[in-house]
Amino acid sequence: MSLIAWLIIASEIGFWVVIVLGLITRYIFKRNKLGLFFLALTPVIDLVLLIATSVDLYNGATATQVHGIAAVYIGVSIAFGKSMIRWADERFLYYIAKQGPKPVKRYGMDYAKHYFNSWLRHVLAYAIGVGLLFVLVYFIDDPSRTEALSGSIKVWSIVLAIDFIFSVSYFIWPKNPKATK
Repeated sequence: MSLIAWLIIASEIGFWVVIVLGLITRYIFKRNKLGLFFLALTPVIDLVLLIATSVDLYNGATATQVHGIAAVYIGVSIAFGKSMIRWADERFLYYIAKQGPKPVKRYGMDYAKHYFNSWLRHVLAYAIGVGLLFVLVYFIDDPSRTEALSGSIKVWSIVLAIDFIFSVSYFIWPKNPKATK
């Protein structure tokens, strides 16, 4: 496995580690500023991954699917980062700190609207990630070295379209609460 692949794995682990550290520091140790500092480290992780991927390609590496996944990771992290932190915060507050309201389960049109908003974030993630991929393809300017990046754009475009279909389907067939026995 390549260094970039390991860096993506480390970035994902690091993302959740700093979130958990931020939440523990914030709610268990009551150190809000230190907790905010940990939560603010999440974009730094993205920046490190972006720099490492760019340097690797700049130094002559042939782009692989892993480089494409790095761009996907960065786009998703930027577009969904705040909502993922909010999701973790709500659950930590309720389940671990035993404070705050129980996280809401969504059904029907509420779920459909929420999922559609999530799809809009997916569009933002796509725009960021594909933008990064296009920049890399442009600067490398060697189709033989960037074929995998172009392939990543195609695959992600299909995934985005499928996600759209799912999003619309929840308006047609709303999600119902599970029946209790």
